[in-house]
Amino acid sequence: MSKITSRRDFIGGSTAAVAGALMVHHSSSARAGNSPNDKIQLGLIGCGNIMRHHVQRLNQHADRVVVTYLCDPDQRHTDSLAGALGSVGGSKVPRTLDYQNVLDDKQVDAVLIGTPHHWHVPIALPALQAGKDVYLEKPASHVFREGRLLIDAVEKYGRVFQHGTQMRSSPVSQEARKVLESGILGEIKITKAWNVQNRGYAQPVPDSKAPAGVDYDRWLGPAPSRPFNENRFHRNWRLFRDYGNGDFGDDGAHDVDMAAFGLGVDSLPVRITAHGSNVMEPGYREFPDNMNVSFEYADGRVLIYEDRLFTPYGMHGYDSGNAFYGTKGYMIFTRRGTFRTYVGGEEGPAFGKAGRVGAPISDHMANWLDCIRSREKTRVHEQIAHNTVGLIHLGEIAYRTKTVLEFDTENERITNSDEANAMLTKDYREPYGLPESV
Repeated sequence: MSKITSRRDFIGGSTAAVAGALMVHHSSSARAGNSPNDKIQLGLIGCGNIMRHHVQRLNQHADRVVVTYLCDPDQRHTDSLAGALGSVGGSKVPRTLDYQNVLDDKQVDAVLIGTPHHWHVPIALPALQAGKDVYLEKPASHVFREGRLLIDAVEKYGRVFQHGTQMRSSPVSQEARKVLESGILGEIKITKAWNVQNRGYAQPVPDSKAPAGVDYDRWLGPAPSRPFNENRFHRNWRLFRDYGNGDFGDDGAHDVDMAAFGLGVDSLPVRITAHGSNVMEPGYREFPDNMNVSFEYADGRVLIYEDRLFTPYGMHGYDSGNAFYGTKGYMIFTRRGTFRTYVGGEEGPAFGKAGRVGAPISDHMANWLDCIRSREKTRVHEQIAHNTVGLIHLGEIAYRTKTVLEFDTENERITNSDEANAMLTKDYREPYGLPESV
């Protein structure tokens, strides 16, 4: 099993590797960024349900992007998506089970990664090394240390990175920002995110053979080897720590990102507490069906996350949402497309009507494509992604260790528990680990 590379070892990669990467960087940038008549050539890695949503958005930008590769260890996914590419591709787009084939193709300018969480960084790091710009679905990392490696790699190779917490590009978020910055609510001191919905409970099923056309060993990748089980495969993998981060790291990632957005933080917290339980039958899952996490920042501001996954109702009328509490008033915000404010007991500025905003947002994809051309930072660049997703990892560690975590934000380590600090990283199954040097 290979341990994740330390930050010092990571930064200290060979001069030859740096030189090679710079050559790729300049070549790719010249093609994708400096020639407005050339379309960005894009490889799609992980061709399941979320990628279908992304393809819909890519088709709104068919004048400047073309899909030139499809990759998934389940051939059924690539075959199905090929038929849905529309104007950005076609049924004859090359397909592969191995993402390395995509990264080795020097004509590919950028990759969009929509795999299970445990594959995010093991693919994103070599993609950055190969000179590809990266759009990475949430959460950006499967364990905390991977987020730091992403930041270092993006900086080292000069690539453009976009994270899939697309609510920062939504109209409701942009209007909420105006209200928050106006000062009408005073200083925002506490924010709360919630994810309250009925997720249901899968019942155990016996192990079986993987479906035809699935390279199951490659699907497992860096996760521990185990027999195929339908409950741990497509969709349900989110419920198991080997592959996912529970609802907190899945749907809840959008809500906790909006809580960080509303609080206006640009760092990680210094103290974390968490508790949770299963109040219903646990079924076949490794995460609790309710969870409460509190994050305290160095200046005393607080961010709270709560989920209840057994209820058919939400909070304040919404299954997913936020409350931003200021010194003069507060805002009830939801990524379903609306917010309301209350100042001194009276209603204040409001926006929108409630509506489902669950699919990827076109402006978020447009922002990434714009930045591939301009070489500017995206709206949700690698540091923002790490600051948000780090909350998910720290909250999970606090819950599992039943410890009030003391976190050193400068050195990114937990100072009061060796057991908890060790959970910032993980082991990787060979040969599917991280690059030896990047």
